[in-house]
Amino acid sequence: MVHSPLPIVVLSTVLMLGGCSFSTDALWPSLSGQAPSGQPSNANTAMKAVSIKPSSGETAGQPLVNPAVGQVPPRLGTTNFEIQPPRAGQPTGTFVGNKVAQLRDDLSRLQTSVNQENSDLQAVRQQTMVNAQGYHTRVAVIRSRLQLGTTPGNPQLVRGWNDSQIELEKINTDIGRMNALSNRVAADAAMSSYLLEATRAAFGLSGAIDEDHRQLEVLEDDVNRSVVLIDRLLTELSDDIRRQSNYVSTERNDLNTLALAIKNGEFFGPSLATTAYTRANATPTAAAPRGSVRSGARRPLVVIRFDRPDVNYQQALYSAVNRALQRQPDAAFDLVSVSQLRGGTARSTLNANSARRNAQSVLRALVDMGLPPSRVALSATTETTGGNEVRLYVR
Repeated sequence: MVHSPLPIVVLSTVLMLGGCSFSTDALWPSLSGQAPSGQPSNANTAMKAVSIKPSSGETAGQPLVNPAVGQVPPRLGTTNFEIQPPRAGQPTGTFVGNKVAQLRDDLSRLQTSVNQENSDLQAVRQQTMVNAQGYHTRVAVIRSRLQLGTTPGNPQLVRGWNDSQIELEKINTDIGRMNALSNRVAADAAMSSYLLEATRAAFGLSGAIDEDHRQLEVLEDDVNRSVVLIDRLLTELSDDIRRQSNYVSTERNDLNTLALAIKNGEFFGPSLATTAYTRANATPTAAAPRGSVRSGARRPLVVIRFDRPDVNYQQALYSAVNRALQRQPDAAFDLVSVSQLRGGTARSTLNANSARRNAQSVLRALVDMGLPPSRVALSATTETTGGNEVRLYVR
């Protein structure tokens, strides 16, 4: 039988969050409302500013970001799609010769359109790189401030987050420009296929001389080259759009998590959606035991006791769920509100309502951290002992 390592993580997390009196309590934040012992550290005040030259990554053409704290923007295609104009031919005076000249003019107009599209593609790529640099510069400043320590809801970080969102929307606008360009290239691809068929069909026309067929062979080669180049242009452009769309979607999740971190004044990490999706192909591990969510049926991953206002549980919750997803990327969770069943019917009802509100608050925090709502099942239960709390179980 294969035993999952997850219960060990669950046990350690519960011990950390459950308010048990172990010697490690002084090292971890308490979620039970007890004031932590010890004095605040003044280590940061002893740090000296040191001038450091920029690294090669900081001076590169495209931004390089530490994957531990953010997603690296995908590299755009680099091909410059320069097209060769059609080779000239002499008029022969025949009907087929006139048809060849007409097809050559159509190819020339098509190539002019492709050259313009190539120019537009290079421009939007350059603009996307500039916008990505601006976005990651602002996000890096926010993450650095959070990692060093700052006040909850710091207005400077809030402004930086708003600017980051504006920069990300610029990248999304660039994707819209790429989509419009892709539609134009697709129309040219259809035109190039038509020209190739029309050129080949011209070989069957009557009344041609040898020079007409020689020029048709040259024209067919020119059209073929254009067809191949346009196809490559459309493929590379489609790849750019797909990669950039996935990147923007991931960064939006990270911005939501970053907003929660700014609200609490401490850095969590990348979106939980990133952990779940990037580890989807990881080596499978034994699943956590399944069963009822009743108290005592299985060990909770996290226990949050709401015995005082403004319980600071977000960082510990993020860490526990992140570790669970690293071990079991497809994990789902049960979020249970537990209320006291004592003090009469009215008091029990008030406790139940308060516990449900606390559970909904924890659910919103998990969603802000990037965990898809479909992975969390919300329920409620009552107990005759203990206080109001929220428990998170791994399914």
